[in-house]
Amino acid sequence: MRYENYQSPWLDDELNILRDAAGKFFDQEFVPERERWLDQGEVDRDAWRRAGAAGLLCAEMPAEYGGGGGDYRHDTVIMEEFIRRGLAGWGNQVHSSIVAPYILHYGNEEQRRRWLPGMASGELVGAIAMTEPNTGSDLQSVRTTAIRDGDEYVINGAKTYITNGQHADIIVVVAKTDPNLGAKGISLIVVEAEREGFERGRNLKKLGLKSADTSELFFADCRVPVSNRLGDEEGRGFIQLMQQLPQERLSIAQAAIVSAERAIEITTEFVSERQAFGQRVLDFQNTRFKLAECKTEALIGRNFVDQCLMKLLKGELDPATASMAKYWCTEKQCSIIDECLQLHGGAGYMDEYEISRMYADARVQKIYGGTNEIMKELIGRTLG
Repeated sequence: MRYENYQSPWLDDELNILRDAAGKFFDQEFVPERERWLDQGEVDRDAWRRAGAAGLLCAEMPAEYGGGGGDYRHDTVIMEEFIRRGLAGWGNQVHSSIVAPYILHYGNEEQRRRWLPGMASGELVGAIAMTEPNTGSDLQSVRTTAIRDGDEYVINGAKTYITNGQHADIIVVVAKTDPNLGAKGISLIVVEAEREGFERGRNLKKLGLKSADTSELFFADCRVPVSNRLGDEEGRGFIQLMQQLPQERLSIAQAAIVSAERAIEITTEFVSERQAFGQRVLDFQNTRFKLAECKTEALIGRNFVDQCLMKLLKGELDPATASMAKYWCTEKQCSIIDECLQLHGGAGYMDEYEISRMYADARVQKIYGGTNEIMKELIGRTLG
């Protein structure tokens, strides 16, 4: 979206070149498939390999592990481009900006070399299994267990609402290695999909993000080697999760702002062309005022996430600020898209219009990555 006298301060020529290349790739390779993917409820598995061959997976992973050798900004630019093209259902944010960093930061050298090159090429798709049927934002209460038996863990439990669940080749599983220790008994264990005892459930039908494969996962006496645990010690999983959640929540906030900006763009185009009472809808004062409000809020959000991104790059993004970004930006995403849908009139309620799909896609943003109520609780703890 065009802002007068504003450009994100973290952008440079290299990133703009990457943005152009990513945009052209998505236009040529993904956009023609978008409607079919929405109908079938998942992106084609081969799309991951094509994106990997184009260098659009794991852009912030070091080149020695097959990645792009960039930083979080590089994955951000790629994310912005596929969201702008109505491809929010593609699970690359989870794959590249969540799963890969867990392996990079907490895996040992053997684990990095075993999994990251395949993730960068698209031969391996990553997922992270946190949520359970009766456990959402309260990660301390997970019931999935990983009980040690010699040199193996025996995993039992169920996970749900797992992004990339149908395609995932490796899953970072949040499990209790000691059920008696609460948060101190949680570990992160990588499970390869071919392991006996692992089973995928159904691809869940959702309100929005129709092309995102979102699945139930089941573990029944699933044995994996202890060497698949991330971290040198058991019981470090909760700390690892807390350390990575600021980046995950910032990523959600950034996606929210990109979606809001896109909604304003397509709505401005729509009201510029649509006639009512002998004039353009854009010529009504109410229309201009509503879009002026939306554009102002989107620019405030853009400034906020840009500041957070620069803090993240310096290792200074604290959990409370990341929670503020996730909460505020997703709330604004939903409210801005709602206003934009209203300006489309009856057309906005029709599935053939992009704004309708954006409305449905936006709603989950206030839920995953920790509900916005949890975000407010985390922010509130800093007050006293």
